[in-house]
Amino acid sequence: MHRLIPTQHALSLHLITIAEPFVDRLDSNHTANDIPSPIEEMAKLRALLDSPRPLVLGDQHLRQVAEYARSALQHFARVAPFVGVNGSQRWLDTRLPSELLDAIVGHIAAPKDLLALALVCKRMSTIVLLHRLDYRIIRAKVSSLPLWSHLTFYRYLARNVRVLEILDERGDKRKAVPRGVPASKTAPEPTHDTPVEYERPFISALACLTTLHTFIWSYNQPPVSVEQIWQVLLKCQTLLSIDMKDNRLFASPSEDSDGSGESVAVLPDLKTVSLMSTTQPTDVSKAPSLTRVVGMLRMLSDCQRLENLTVGYSEYNDEHYESPNADDLLLLVRLSQLRSLSLINLRCSSQTGLNAAADFLAAHANLQVLHLDLSFGADIAIPLPPDVLPRLRELQSGCRFASALFHCPCSANGGRPLDTLKGMVLNGGRWSNEFLDGLESVGGSMRRIELAGWSDKKSVQRLATCVPNLTWLDVGKRFGRRSSSTDEKLNSWIDLLAQLVQLEAFHGVRLFHEVHTKDRKGAVSQSDRSHHIENGTNASILMWRCVKLRRLDHWKKNSGKVIALVRDGDSKYKVVEDVGRW
Repeated sequence: MHRLIPTQHALSLHLITIAEPFVDRLDSNHTANDIPSPIEEMAKLRALLDSPRPLVLGDQHLRQVAEYARSALQHFARVAPFVGVNGSQRWLDTRLPSELLDAIVGHIAAPKDLLALALVCKRMSTIVLLHRLDYRIIRAKVSSLPLWSHLTFYRYLARNVRVLEILDERGDKRKAVPRGVPASKTAPEPTHDTPVEYERPFISALACLTTLHTFIWSYNQPPVSVEQIWQVLLKCQTLLSIDMKDNRLFASPSEDSDGSGESVAVLPDLKTVSLMSTTQPTDVSKAPSLTRVVGMLRMLSDCQRLENLTVGYSEYNDEHYESPNADDLLLLVRLSQLRSLSLINLRCSSQTGLNAAADFLAAHANLQVLHLDLSFGADIAIPLPPDVLPRLRELQSGCRFASALFHCPCSANGGRPLDTLKGMVLNGGRWSNEFLDGLESVGGSMRRIELAGWSDKKSVQRLATCVPNLTWLDVGKRFGRRSSSTDEKLNSWIDLLAQLVQLEAFHGVRLFHEVHTKDRKGAVSQSDRSHHIENGTNASILMWRCVKLRRLDHWKKNSGKVIALVRDGDSKYKVVEDVGRW
């Protein structure tokens, strides 16, 4: 005789209590209720539980109650695999109409997930492969006129696009277009003489992408107006990310403008916006302006989920190019829900820029990550109001702004949760010393520091005393003269690293020799054998003085590769070449 486990026994008693009043209404023969669809089984079980309860019957119906309890348990056993917590047992009824299955598949954005769903059965593969998989991610150029005509004509297919990336006409990045659409038969390269020929088909196709999630624009040619693209994007309610790289974003409104007025748009799901210039300079780059960028950002003032904003201008190695003025951006743009902000290679005036920057940061109290590459003009302290940036966790800026933030009081419980610093240069100057003075009061919470460079060894040694709990240190490049003796450099740096008892990774200083292999068996050559022995000696010193240090690396000269001394277990180190940074 089959015995029920305690859970099944308790469930059966509960079902008996519920099902007892309805014995006369339902057929207790489970063969009469042999329905293969779990949806119908679930509906029948739910109808049983939701029915009103009459008076409890007497003892003469106990046998019928037992029969019904077994039938109810059979119904439950058929439904349980499809509503359990185990995802591998969940099931999709492929007998549903194609419209419903297509709507369900529409909520899956990742191509890998779509491909996995297509492998389930032939019915799902037909739905996924026919209309979905090739349209999820599209990478093409503006001159791909057959593609834009295809998306405009077949609007039900255009609704399947989730990521659209527009490539530069002169770039060599690989395209990704749906099968059957000619990708190589593109029109000639756009010029000033044929703007409408390319703008109208592209804008029409972009307007049909009503379920677009990510828009990436990397273009620097005149045929398509930036304002036209922006106006169409503001109508797409499903957008999550906008990434535009175009020098015309930093042109004055009189250039390439259609005169359209500003209007506030609400994109409920928009989280990330990036407006950058390209690395190739143009005529616009000689006199950049943020007027157009400010107007575009003001249209997003009501986007309550906008958390990440990047506005950056490329740095060109030419005296004729200058950074755009950010006074209007600091005065007029307010996006209160920002969590991450990057202002790269911008400047502000010495008259209004300092106060405008202070008011701008005070209005964005939710910032947790701040990258501030902003030139403030006059060499004076930055006035920050009390309690500015109370939630800041990561800061990338110069020593001048960092020192102003450290000396700014914060009444939050425990102070600012700042644990990561990037971009500072320790040169022994005024702002470098003030940065270290302020770091002494907040250095206990620091876990990661990435310096842009250093020239004064004493400043680096003082830095180590300010951050006792540091786990990751990158000192960047060395400016000025170099140390002459390898042993002197090794001993001084080991003394410095020994102060950081929690340090796990150190980057930027060459403290060991590279070991090359010359023969086919991978053995160390005779010329590098002494370097190998010296590395072992240095590694043993590191293991003794720096107990938690797991990795020591530096950039290989003129190669772009990283040479790392990695702890191999708890007993030794090994040199690894051509590996990535932590």
